[in-house]
Amino acid sequence: MNLSGIVGNYVAAVNPWVTASIQASTGYSTSPDGDRVPSYASPASIQVQMQAMTYRDLVQIEGLNINGEKRSMYINGTWEGVARPDGRGGDLITLLDGSVWLVVQVLENWGYQDGWTKVAVVRQNGG
Repeated sequence: MNLSGIVGNYVAAVNPWVTASIQASTGYSTSPDGDRVPSYASPASIQVQMQAMTYRDLVQIEGLNINGEKRSMYINGTWEGVARPDGRGGDLITLLDGSVWLVVQVLENWGYQDGWTKVAVVRQNGG
C-alpha cells in the first residue's frame, strides 16, 4: 500500500511537491590517468518533497562523514544511496532552481514499484 500516495495531497498543502529531474548513476569509467569519471542515465522528471532532516535522520547518517548542506527528500518509487562495494547509487537530483543534490543514503524505503523512498541528500553546488 502506498501511504505516501494516500496522504501526499494533504502533506502537499503544507509542503508542496516540486518538479525535479533525477539522473540515476550507471557506474563509472576510468580515464587514462586513472581518475574515475561517474556516468549517469538520461534525466527523468520526478516530483519530490524536500524537508529538513530530523534528529533520527542525522543520527542515521552520522558515520558517513558527510559535510555540507544536508536535507531529506521524499520521492515516489525506489531509489538507492551510495553502495561503493556494489558500484551502485549516487544518483543526482536537480531542482528547478538549478541546485544539484547527491543521494547519499536511503533513510526509508516503502515498496518497490508503487511505494516511496525517503533519501538523505547533500547539495553539490551553490546553485
